[in-house]
Amino acid sequence: MAIDNVESAVSLITPTTETDPDHQRRWWILAVLGIGQLMVILDASVVNIALPSAQRALHFSNDNRQWVISAYALAFGSLLLVGGRIGDLFGRKRTFISGAVGFAIASAVGGSAHSFAVLVSARVVQGIFAALLAPAALSILATTFTDAKERGRAFGIWGTIAGAGGAVGLLIGGLLTQELSWRWTMFINVPMAVLAAIGGVVMLHSHQHSARPKIDWPGTVTASGGLFALVYGFSNAETHGWSSSTTLASIAAGVVLLTAFAFIQLRAKNPLLPLRIVTERNRGGAFLSLAVVGSALFAVFLFLVYYLQQILGFSPIKCGLAIMPMAFGLIAAAGITTSLVLPRIGPRPLVAPGMLISAAGMALLTRLGMHTSYAGGVLPWLVITGFGLGMVLAPTLNIATAGVETGDSGVASALANTMQQVGGSMGIALLSTLGASAATNYLVGRAKTPHNVLEAAVHSYTTGFAWGAGILAAGAVATFLLMRGEAPYLQPGFEAEETFIPAL
Repeated sequence: MAIDNVESAVSLITPTTETDPDHQRRWWILAVLGIGQLMVILDASVVNIALPSAQRALHFSNDNRQWVISAYALAFGSLLLVGGRIGDLFGRKRTFISGAVGFAIASAVGGSAHSFAVLVSARVVQGIFAALLAPAALSILATTFTDAKERGRAFGIWGTIAGAGGAVGLLIGGLLTQELSWRWTMFINVPMAVLAAIGGVVMLHSHQHSARPKIDWPGTVTASGGLFALVYGFSNAETHGWSSSTTLASIAAGVVLLTAFAFIQLRAKNPLLPLRIVTERNRGGAFLSLAVVGSALFAVFLFLVYYLQQILGFSPIKCGLAIMPMAFGLIAAAGITTSLVLPRIGPRPLVAPGMLISAAGMALLTRLGMHTSYAGGVLPWLVITGFGLGMVLAPTLNIATAGVETGDSGVASALANTMQQVGGSMGIALLSTLGASAATNYLVGRAKTPHNVLEAAVHSYTTGFAWGAGILAAGAVATFLLMRGEAPYLQPGFEAEETFIPAL
C-alpha cells in the first residue's frame, strides 16, 4: 500500500489530536469510564459476602440463593455482544450513559427489595444495563487512546480495575455488610452510577453515524440465546452437577445456537460479530487468554474466601483485606508491562509467561493446610498469582481492541467482556464440581468428625487450585502458539492481515 494511502487510512480510523474533541480530556474520560467499569466489576463480587445476610432478611432457601448471583451473570453474559453492537450503531456516549442510569435505578430497587423475587429481578436488570455499559466503556477507551505508550498506561489502569475490582468488591462487601446492612452492597452503586452518568454527559463526545444503523436480528437471537444457555448450563452444573439433564441440555443448546450464530455471521450483510475481529492471530489469542484468566481469577476468589473464613476464621472484612495483596501484585505488573514492555516486544513474551507465573502461584497454594499461617503460606503465593495475572490481563484487554475498525470497536470490547464472563462461569462450575468431588472422596472410609470434615474442605480447595494451575499452564501453551512476537498492531491505523483461521 502506498504511503499516502496508509496515511489516509490512518486518518479515517484514528482522529488526530486537532480533530478529536476527546483528546485533551482523555485522562478525565478514563476516570469516568473507570468508575463505570469498577461498578460493573464490583457487582459481580460485592454481593457474595452479603448473601447470607440477605438470605436471613428475605427468607429464601439455600436452593434459591444462587440466583442472586446467577441472575446478574446470565443477563450480563448473554447480552454483552448485543450491548456492544448497540454502542457501535447508536453511539457509545448514549449507550454508556443509558447503562449507568439504568444500573443506578436497578440497584436502588434491589437495595430496597423486601422479597426474593424483587431482588432477583433487580439483579437481572442490573445485568442488562451492565451489558450496555461495559462494552461501551471499553470501546470508548480503545478509540480515545491511540498513542501506543499512552494506550499502554490507560490499559494498565483498566486491567487493574478489571482484575483487582473483584478483590476490592469482597472488601467493600464485607465492610458494608458488617457495619451497615447487606442492602448497602446494592445502594453503593447508586452514587457511583450517577457520577459516571454525569461524567459521561460532561466529558464524552457524541459521534454521529452517517449510515442508518441496522441490526442483525438472526445473529442477535442466536448469540444471546446461545450465551444464555451456556452460562445457565455452567451455573446449573455448579449446584446440580455435570450429569444433570438440565445442565447437559443447556450446554448442548448453547453449543448448537452459537454454531448457528457463526454460520449466520458468514452470510449476514451487517453481522453482529464480524469474524475478522476473531480470526486475527493476536486478538484470537487475547480472547482465549481472557477466558482462561477469567476462570482462574474467579477460582482464586471462590476457594480462598472459603479457606480464609472457614478454616482460618477470618471475618468478612479481614478476608477482604487478606485478598487485597493479590490486587497489589496485579497493579504492579499491569503498570510495568503495558506502558514499558508491551509496545516494544509484543504480547508473546508477556502473556504466556504471565500465565505460567500465575499457574506457579496457584500450584503453591495447593500446599495450604489446616494450620497454615497467612503470612508464610498464603500471602507470598497470592502476590505471585496476582503479578502473573497482571502480566496477562492488561495487555490482552489492550490487544483485544487494537487494530479494530472504529465501527467494530464496541463489539470487539463486548467480546472481550464475554470471554471473561463465560470463562469465569465455566471455571467456577468446573472447579467447584471437582472440589466437591475431592471432598467427597476424601471422606470415603473416614469418620465424619468435625476435624475430618474441615480436612476434606481444605482438600477440595487445594484440588481447585491444582486444576486452576493446570488450566493456566494449558492456556500459556495455546496463547504462545497463537500470538506473534512483534507489536505493530498497537500503532494507530494498523490493519491486521494474518489470521489463524483460513479465510471464510
